[in-house]
Amino acid sequence: MGGRITALDVLRGVAILGTFGTNVWVFTHPQGASGFLSDVGSGLGDDWGGIVDPLLRMLTNGKFLGLLSIMFGIGLAIQHASAVRRGQRWPGWYLWRSALLLFEGLLHYVLVFEFDVLMFYAIVSVLVAYLVGRSSRAQTGWMVAMGALNLAVVGLITVALLSAGTTTGDPGFVVTTDSWWGGVQDRVTYFAVFRAEGVLVLPLSAVLFLAGARLFTAGALEDSARGARLQHRLVVWGLGVGVPLNVATTLAGPGWFAVDRYVCAPLVAFGLLGGITALVNRMRAEPGALRGGLTAVGRSALTCYIGQNVIASALCYQWGLGLARRWGHLGAPFTVGVWVLVSALLVVGASWWMRRFPRGPVEALWDLAYRAPQRGAGRVGR
Repeated sequence: MGGRITALDVLRGVAILGTFGTNVWVFTHPQGASGFLSDVGSGLGDDWGGIVDPLLRMLTNGKFLGLLSIMFGIGLAIQHASAVRRGQRWPGWYLWRSALLLFEGLLHYVLVFEFDVLMFYAIVSVLVAYLVGRSSRAQTGWMVAMGALNLAVVGLITVALLSAGTTTGDPGFVVTTDSWWGGVQDRVTYFAVFRAEGVLVLPLSAVLFLAGARLFTAGALEDSARGARLQHRLVVWGLGVGVPLNVATTLAGPGWFAVDRYVCAPLVAFGLLGGITALVNRMRAEPGALRGGLTAVGRSALTCYIGQNVIASALCYQWGLGLARRWGHLGAPFTVGVWVLVSALLVVGASWWMRRFPRGPVEALWDLAYRAPQRGAGRVGR
C-alpha cells in the first residue's frame, strides 16, 4: 500500500479533538478534577443545565477515546507491516517505542493532566505487538478472552452501583488548581486513584487495539469495494445499534455509567471509524480548510493531545487565567466555548506548523529519541 492513506490522518485528528471533548469537562469544572469526579456519575438533574450537561457529555464520553484506541491499533499494524516488508525483526525496536510512550505518558500525567491515556496505551501496545503477527485464530481467541473480562468487570461495577444506589464520583479529596506545583504534588499523591480507571480498561484497550489492527488488514480504510462494504457494516452496527443503546444507558441513570462508557461508547467508536472513512473517501482529492486542519492535527497527534491539555490548564485553572472558577458555573455554554477555542487554536497552529515542518514538535523529539539508540547499536554492530 503506497503513500499516505487519505482517511488516516483525518481520523486521528477527529479522535484527538473528540477526546478533548471529554477532557474539557475536567478543566472547566470550578473545582477541577475533584469536582468533575464528584459530578460525573450524578446523572440527569431536574434543571436545564442538569439535563443538557450530561447529554452533551454523552456525545463524547468514551467514543473518541475508543476511536483513538482503534487508531493506535491501526498504527501498530502499519508499523508491523513496514517491519515485515523490510525484513526486520518484530517487535524489535517497537518495544523501545512503547517504552518512550510510557515515559511520555508518565511525564504528561505528573506535569499536566490526571487522566492521561498514553501510559496505558504503552502497556497494551507491548501485548498487542506480540499478537499482531500471529494467526487470525489466535488473535480472535485473545479478543474474546479480553472482551469477556471487560464485560465481567463492567458487570460487577454495574451491579455494585445499582445495588448500592451510589455514584461513581466523590473522590474524597481535592486536587488543587491554585498552583501548578501543588497540582503536580497532588497527582503524585493520588497516583493510584487517578490511574485506577486505566487499569480497569486494559482488557478493553487490548480488544480495541487488536480490532483496529485487524480492520486495517481487512481494508477498512481503503477507497475500494471491499473497504466500502466494511465501512457500511461498521456504520450500521456502530451507529445504528450503538447510538440507541448509548442514549438508553445515559437516560437510565448513573447506575449504568460503566455500561455506557465501556460497552456502548466503544461500539459507537467503530461506527465513527466507518462513517468518517466513507465520508473522506467520497470527498474531492484537494482538502478544504476543515479537512486540511484535521489532517494537520492528525499528523501531529501527540503534540496536539498534550498541547490541548496544557492550553486548557492555562486557561481554566487558578494558576493560569482562572476562567473555570469565574465562568464554570455556566456549565455547558462555557465548556463548549473552551472546547471551540482550544480546538481552533490547535487546528490553526497545527496547520501552520505542518506546512513548514515534516513532524510536530513532540513527534520530532520522539523521532530523535527513537533513533538515537539504534544508531548506537549500529556502530556497535560494525
